[in-house]
Amino acid sequence: MVARGVVGFFLLAALPVLCLELRREIPELVYLKEEEEKNEETQKLVREKQQEVQGEKSRRYIENVLKPHQEMKLRKLQERFYRMTDETWKLSNGHKLGGDEDLVIEDESHISFETTSREAAKRRKLPKTLTKISPPEQPKQKEVLNLPEEPPETAEEVVRIALRCPSGRILRRRFLKSWSSQVLLNWMMKIGYHSSLYSLSTSFPRRLLEVEGGWSLQDIGITADTVLNVEEKEKNN
Repeated sequence: MVARGVVGFFLLAALPVLCLELRREIPELVYLKEEEEKNEETQKLVREKQQEVQGEKSRRYIENVLKPHQEMKLRKLQERFYRMTDETWKLSNGHKLGGDEDLVIEDESHISFETTSREAAKRRKLPKTLTKISPPEQPKQKEVLNLPEEPPETAEEVVRIALRCPSGRILRRRFLKSWSSQVLLNWMMKIGYHSSLYSLSTSFPRRLLEVEGGWSLQDIGITADTVLNVEEKEKNN
């Protein structure tokens, strides 16, 4: 009993000291919690600022580097296309490759004809001793590629083909399996990618599509909905 009384006395004597220590610790804990919240808020603001800076860098890279590079590459392909098709006279207006499916063919022959007519009239007034000048050649008219109308979605043997262009654009159209495979090349050329510069291939597994006029879509392996890629042909050394 005496021992219990002594222990109880010491506990009662130590109680004020414990309360004092607790009072000292509580403000420190509150201060630490406030500091931690401030640090988290600061880190959040820093992360947001870094994201803004990174986004601005990406935007500048796209505008100043990536976009001009793509436009330059597109112009080179355009010039090469018109030179191979003997239509360099169209380069003055920069007919854009890979445009909408319904191409707008600019007819400049009328303007050229009026100009050459005026020049011919001037030449007729010159002395007859001058060498006879042959009439200027008219620019060749671009062949108009016509595609058959799309069959209804519910038609038998209908397949849906998606055409992925080098620019990233995807065009979709419906065909019949019995149609000539040549219609795929006509479609590709109609949207601005000439068959002398580009070819078609399947996505997975990748396989170069061999298109022949006498073969149908079913003959070349297109029996279901398919995605085809328009790829630039490799240049021969």
